[in-house]
Amino acid sequence: MNLAIRDIRHSVGRFVLTTIGVGMLLMVVMGMGGIYRGLVDDALVVTRGVGADLWVVQRDTRGPFAEVSRLPRSMVDRVATVPGVRDAREFVFHTIQRTHRGKPLRMGVLGLGWPADTGEGLPLIAGRPLGKNHFEMIADETLGLALGERLRLGKEDYEVVGITRWMVTSGGDGIAAFTSRDAQAIQFDEPGESVRLEREARRGRAGEIDFGRTQPGVLELATGVSGAIAALPGPAISAVIARLSPGVEPDAVRRAFSGWGDVTVYTAAQQEELLLKGSVDRARRQILLFRVLLTIISAVIMALIIYTLTLDKLHPIALLKLIGAPNRTIVGLILQQSLIMGAIAYGVGYVIGLRVFPTFPRRVLVTGDDLLRLAGIVMLISVLASLLGIWKAMRVAPNEAIG
Repeated sequence: MNLAIRDIRHSVGRFVLTTIGVGMLLMVVMGMGGIYRGLVDDALVVTRGVGADLWVVQRDTRGPFAEVSRLPRSMVDRVATVPGVRDAREFVFHTIQRTHRGKPLRMGVLGLGWPADTGEGLPLIAGRPLGKNHFEMIADETLGLALGERLRLGKEDYEVVGITRWMVTSGGDGIAAFTSRDAQAIQFDEPGESVRLEREARRGRAGEIDFGRTQPGVLELATGVSGAIAALPGPAISAVIARLSPGVEPDAVRRAFSGWGDVTVYTAAQQEELLLKGSVDRARRQILLFRVLLTIISAVIMALIIYTLTLDKLHPIALLKLIGAPNRTIVGLILQQSLIMGAIAYGVGYVIGLRVFPTFPRRVLVTGDDLLRLAGIVMLISVLASLLGIWKAMRVAPNEAIG
């Protein structure tokens, strides 16, 4: 006869309710770990998805994910000529917020280096990659857009041709992929009145100098499209991503950029480290701290529960001692109850988590290693929690059963 099972049957209602409560607490611990993993994975989804070996960014900046980085489009051709570089592509990334269906729609805009990159490496779950160099987009499912739906951005309509999953920014906003030209058109879109006023201002500045007054053609040119004026630069890109030839070491190619005074070059690992230690670092540390605190709180609560259950059994424990039961029997009773409670609570937390976590606004990524690690922690907590009850039980005198 197992005394632990028999005692649980004696007060099964209280044991079940207590176990469910502990299970809910363990579910929160499990969820905090999943949120931590999901935050890190979401932050790296773009850097890993583009398949870059090197990131070429504006001098003394930390890349397009940490701060503003602007490079001329001609930088792509310069990077492509460096020995060891297999190919180079432009990279555009920024965040916008629009109103769609009467609700705010916030998204990260990812510009792909068309035609070399059509989005085939993105995690597509429906649709296809980009097939044209204009007016098509691939949207993450969190944006709520359907295949074939058209979205007005700037002065153009863009058709959704592909749907991805878990492609979000470090802030949790869904990402939409366009060609780099379309991404820049969205980024630098201006109202017509703003464009007209800027052209008139250029004409006024040109008319104030002798060259403008003696050359009427300059005044007409100043009121034209900015891209037609040689002195004005075109839209800037965020970075240049380079893929290296097989067998080429990234550090060796980085040294070739050492003489370039207008760029800074990072390897893929360095860019990921900058991202994790930059925009998401505080959130990661805060979630990790909450996870540690919840684990400690779980241990304290389980210890108090086991201690309370032991107090309710002091008379039976004294009776066991009176009839000559060895101490290992009493220790086994308390320890087994604690382990059974921890195991059932862990199962309850896991089952409830499977139903609840998919409804969270951000991804909760619970891995097998995390589950095994948490199971070990729960068993350790169960053993440590039983020590308080065992200590109290060992102090019970046999004659208390008579009193």
